[in-house]
Amino acid sequence: MSTQSFKKEVKPSTDSASFPKETPPRSLVSNPRLKPGVNKHVMKKVRIKDIAEKAGVSIGTVDRVLHKRGEVKAATRELVTRIAKEMDYQPNLVARALTAKQQFKLAALLPQAQDENVFWSKHPEGINQAIKQLEAFRVGMDFYYFELQNETEFNRIAQELLARQPDGVILAPILRKESAALCEQLDKLSIPYVFIDTFLDHTNCLSFIGEDAYQSGRVAASLIDFGLEVDKDILIVNLTKDIENTLHLTERNQGFQSYFLDAGRNEGLRISVEIPSTNRDTVNEKMDRILKNNTNIGAILVSSAKTHVIARYLEKHKIHNITLVGYEVTTKNLLYMKRGVIKFLIGQRPVEQGEKAVLKLYSYLSANTIPEKKEFQSIDILNAENIDMYH
Repeated sequence: MSTQSFKKEVKPSTDSASFPKETPPRSLVSNPRLKPGVNKHVMKKVRIKDIAEKAGVSIGTVDRVLHKRGEVKAATRELVTRIAKEMDYQPNLVARALTAKQQFKLAALLPQAQDENVFWSKHPEGINQAIKQLEAFRVGMDFYYFELQNETEFNRIAQELLARQPDGVILAPILRKESAALCEQLDKLSIPYVFIDTFLDHTNCLSFIGEDAYQSGRVAASLIDFGLEVDKDILIVNLTKDIENTLHLTERNQGFQSYFLDAGRNEGLRISVEIPSTNRDTVNEKMDRILKNNTNIGAILVSSAKTHVIARYLEKHKIHNITLVGYEVTTKNLLYMKRGVIKFLIGQRPVEQGEKAVLKLYSYLSANTIPEKKEFQSIDILNAENIDMYH
């Protein structure tokens, strides 16, 4: 077990946490760039014919430019491309799919959802929802699972995935080093990939859908800081065996610490502990020792979806004077929130992440549509008063 105590650390952030706004998933065939105030129901859909008339060229020329086939003069190609962009032309992906002969085979590499880590059962739900939406588009999906924190198994499963050479990959790059190596191999094979849950720098990922982990750490800090006595200490529990290689937990910790540099009221210690296993005896032994040696702890942050593990400990030992904040809306976390053990949960909409990842990959493969590099999900703040309304 490793513990650290510190007062101030990590780069300050000028961003401020914002409350989430409910936003529907972006449809693959809808136009997300409609100007404010425009009624999308009456806005005329731009046709190839409309572009041809404005450019003063034939419909066939426009078709060749938009679908990247045949020979077209460079100046004409530039003109047609510019006009299509100005008119906000959106390809008819449904019609294209029904006439295309190509079938796309996608793959998803995700952590295995296990008893103490059920959070990862949500992403496949969203992926399967999107595959069902694309039923007529002849899109297939293969799932590959690895045990969380098992680097050897990740590498083995990654090689199985590469051997199949899918058209596109959805990846949760939880393990920093191993995921970076996989991305290099995907680049060599020219296989596009989309990240969910965690963003990995210095890669050529097509897009990322997930939380801003650094900012979510700041949100967690603000929730604790708001109701905690100014001189109380805060315990940060990382249920992982190697936090340095677990990118999203590292960034949440950094964001949490940064909040107290520029905005926090709390003047107590912030004590960080790494517990490598969710085994009850291991957790009990570590937590017993920490709380015995640090009697001024007034709040605990659990940096992962395993918040229920610490909630179980607090409930068993009848500890009611510590505020517990954690991550993700799982069945076990909800149970302890409804019992009053967990005060706040921060959610990041994993089902929506999976669904959007598939749609972005398909849009890129079928229409060469380049998505935005990062699409941050809302940081949802949940407590006992609104948890029943969260879907």
